[in-house]
Amino acid sequence: MTSEVALTMLAMRIHALGPLIEGSEPLRADTLSLPQPARGELLLAVKACAVCHTELDEIEGRTPPARLPMTPGHQVIGEVVGLGRDCREKWVNKTVGVAWIHSACGDCEYCRAGLENLCGEFVGCGRDAPGGYAQYMCVPQDFVYELPSGLDEIAVAPLLCAGAVGYRVLSLCELGDGQPLGLTGFGASGHLVLQMAQHLYPSSEICVFARSEKERAFALELGAHWVGDTADRPPLNLQAIIDTTPAWLPVISALAALRPGGRLVINAIGKEAADHEVLLDLDYDRHLWREKTLTTVANVTRRDVVNCLELAQEIPLTPTVKTFPLAQANEALHEIRRGHIRGANVLVMEQ
Repeated sequence: MTSEVALTMLAMRIHALGPLIEGSEPLRADTLSLPQPARGELLLAVKACAVCHTELDEIEGRTPPARLPMTPGHQVIGEVVGLGRDCREKWVNKTVGVAWIHSACGDCEYCRAGLENLCGEFVGCGRDAPGGYAQYMCVPQDFVYELPSGLDEIAVAPLLCAGAVGYRVLSLCELGDGQPLGLTGFGASGHLVLQMAQHLYPSSEICVFARSEKERAFALELGAHWVGDTADRPPLNLQAIIDTTPAWLPVISALAALRPGGRLVINAIGKEAADHEVLLDLDYDRHLWREKTLTTVANVTRRDVVNCLELAQEIPLTPTVKTFPLAQANEALHEIRRGHIRGANVLVMEQ
């Protein structure tokens, strides 16, 4: 099958780590030989790859690539155009999804419990193995996902991380219908979590904290009951709050806005160090007392991805996206840094 596709491909790769400065180009366009699928791997012709804040974490070193140069990208839609040894024929010519979890050991206590996101041998797609900012990529057949019918192939790309991790974090909130929910930060994941929460908890009021006026307006369009800036106080204390920001201030503000017994769930790989001094304002009585809970999310499991895709089909849920050609990946990343996004940015490939 690989004889039917090109012998070389374009990939946008990280060659060095450092801060994403306005006007910089952290990714370099490289022409590479076509990757060859190993045993149990599929070769995909990438159709689309959504852009994630995790790529900024990789570039800036908060979750550095296993090696350099590295092709980032972990919200991938691609067509199977090649099979490695021992791969199932059912995948031939099928369009599939690839998520942040590229592979795990399969044998440890976490994998056996369905928590392969906590596996010590977890491999992140686009961080530990080449990802989807390329025209072609290889991935283990056991870590690809069939796409539900009726969902647009380009728009579905953000569901593979922003949606799937949003589904996981929403589950960890342990929310009951009618209990109020807060979302702090309103990017790719936030706009999907809001719509999932509306479907799963139709009687719950949803409050959105975002520093961007455009993000706040977008949240109101999607049906948020209240919006405010990061440190604003909502009209009622919240049972659960999901933090999707890279900063510390939203964590402190969210803890103060929780009900007794409330839960804060942080969906972030790392926090930027610039506002560490905010932690000095942490006050036990105001932020932590009365059995409040703080927990974090680590990646996603395969079950999270499957459940998210099924829920998206049920709602139905279509992410709001803005598309870029692969060669403009740097601009797509800068838009995320600036906060100038409405939904998710998605790279679209041309073979």
